[in-house]
Amino acid sequence: MDLRIIDILEDTTVDGPGFRTSIYCSGCAHACPGCHNPQSWDINAGSLMSVEDILKVVMDDPFADVTFSGGDPMYQTEGFTELAQAIKLNSEKTIWCYTGFTFEALIRQPRTRALLQYIDVLVDGPYVEALRNEDLLYCGSSNQRLIDVRASLEQHKIVLWKSPMALVG
Repeated sequence: MDLRIIDILEDTTVDGPGFRTSIYCSGCAHACPGCHNPQSWDINAGSLMSVEDILKVVMDDPFADVTFSGGDPMYQTEGFTELAQAIKLNSEKTIWCYTGFTFEALIRQPRTRALLQYIDVLVDGPYVEALRNEDLLYCGSSNQRLIDVRASLEQHKIVLWKSPMALVG
């Protein structure tokens, strides 16, 4: 399966904790005012890459975890589900995913719920420029949540992700 990809950044430290391979996809209808990546809105932007080629980039760095961003990966759910499943099958990497949709909306749809099964942390909700806060960890506006997806699915309620650094000291 192919995914429409704008860029893959290796060893970035801004899209989640530690070093990450961030995969920026195209396609987003949220069109949030103030978006830091408006060139990603067009679903035809970027280029087609096979899941196998993306997986090779991810697996070539044994120390980096993975982030799906965009655009919004939920507009290419089948491909990202296949990629996430392959990452989990071949490694112990954590996967973070940024989306403008809410967790509550995603779990109601079979296709997006299938992808959530492989996501460790979901940063959900649209970026709201009026709620911008540069002091927030890994998100841009205060309406966005960092959700521990596995715990949330198990407990049938939203469980927020807690940074391991918050537990130190």
